[in-house]
Amino acid sequence: MKASRALQRRFKPLNIPDTVENHRAYRDMLFTTPGLNEFISGVILFDETIRQKTAGGIPFQEYLAKQGIIPGIKVDKGAVALAHFSKEKFTQGLDGLRERLAEYRELGARFTKWRAVITIGDGIPTRACIETNARLLAMHAALSQEAGLVPIVEPEVLMDGKHTIARCEEVISYTLKDLFDALSEQRVVLEEMILKSGMVLSGADCPQQAGLDEVAEATRHCFLRTVPAAVQGIVFLSGGQSDEAATERLNAICAPGKLPWTLTFSYGRALQAPALNTWKGAAENVAPAQAALHHRARCNSLALRGKYTKEIETAAAGV
Repeated sequence: MKASRALQRRFKPLNIPDTVENHRAYRDMLFTTPGLNEFISGVILFDETIRQKTAGGIPFQEYLAKQGIIPGIKVDKGAVALAHFSKEKFTQGLDGLRERLAEYRELGARFTKWRAVITIGDGIPTRACIETNARLLAMHAALSQEAGLVPIVEPEVLMDGKHTIARCEEVISYTLKDLFDALSEQRVVLEEMILKSGMVLSGADCPQQAGLDEVAEATRHCFLRTVPAAVQGIVFLSGGQSDEAATERLNAICAPGKLPWTLTFSYGRALQAPALNTWKGAAENVAPAQAALHHRARCNSLALRGKYTKEIETAAAGV
């Protein structure tokens, strides 16, 4: 598979050359952050990453495992246009997946991740889009369990659009219902999988943005109605939220407690952005960039217990 297109997009505004070595150096900066294992329990690698090594010559997955951080692997090959369904997508990657999973397990991966993309808009999502992606997610999960890997299934309902929080909850609800129907049909063991989902939010362009309490209530309500208690954990994606917004909303969702699943975060940009913006591809910026990552990870870890505050946010990184 090619390197992360998301990483390529993040490098461009900072004028960081998009090279394999810079990809490796960036990941080395992230993974070798002192104390990262206090707050991060797993890392999703790309095909490129699982074949790279630290500056000290240790394969990334081995280095992470030694720190008590579980290495996983993204196994889908990206979303492409769904034929005859304008503006909708399905995710590729089933071809050869059984063989790739065997190789990834041999390389040290212990879980997998497959992402589907669901867009809210005029007349969409359609049943065809939701059902197609549900079946693909379920097949990925079944093949992963067959290979002795824990699947993370990620049906991401995008924030893009003018939809209300009520419409978002509606779409996430029937997306998850179809997903768990497909997982059941594929005989996926729910106790041995993880759901990755976005929060229930107003569309990014919605003129009326829901507040923290409304987001928390709608998200909890949605999951309680659609996610079986047998599922061991739900991890939240940040999905385009700002660093602080993703942490604030996580804190609001987790603060009341009393849910049947373990909740945690699986943020990309909302976790890494401060570190990347500090690092900028320069070796002399590694230490402050790692401090920024440590701070961001600590804030999100506190949010899981409802202990995040503005005072902690504004404290110096690493404190």
